[in-house]
Amino acid sequence: SMMGELRQGLEKGQFKFYYQPKVDIARGKVTTVEALIRWIHPERRFMPPDLFIPLAEQTGNIGRLTAWGLEAAISQSRAWSEKGIDVRIAVNLSARDLMDRHLPDTIAGLLAKHQVGHDRLILEITESAIMQDPVHAVGVLKQLNGMGMTLSIDDYGPGYSSLAYLKSLPVREIKIDKSFVLKLASS
Repeated sequence: SMMGELRQGLEKGQFKFYYQPKVDIARGKVTTVEALIRWIHPERRFMPPDLFIPLAEQTGNIGRLTAWGLEAAISQSRAWSEKGIDVRIAVNLSARDLMDRHLPDTIAGLLAKHQVGHDRLILEITESAIMQDPVHAVGVLKQLNGMGMTLSIDDYGPGYSSLAYLKSLPVREIKIDKSFVLKLASS
């Protein structure tokens, strides 16, 4: 029933992005924001992403969520650009998204529709998403990289990739998993 509600929620505008800033400390300014999806359900109120994202992936509804997210983020990028706000937007992709051979064309179409440069979008992918079908995923990532988009590995480290494998991926950024840094100050 929650997946039916998810479809309705997308149609009724119940999903929002909250943008978490990333600060370039050397320059003292926000250069990037990460789009964090939030679902404000009319009855259940705030629904944490870790509750609905896995269900969306399991039921195949993640494509709808991703389509909404890409449209929302790219549209927001254009709106900020028109106001003179110069920030890039990072958007998370799921393992299923990487299996969609039309993903690069979809993203290119949205960027053209909103007249947003490819360099304004950062695509974040978990290493586990790549490992589900590495050959296909790397092919899609190379296409996206060839289009000029920045690719980022999110939650790197909890188990799959070696540094040697990582060198073969067309990524420019690695975000270390919190399990490595939570107790860094005390351990």
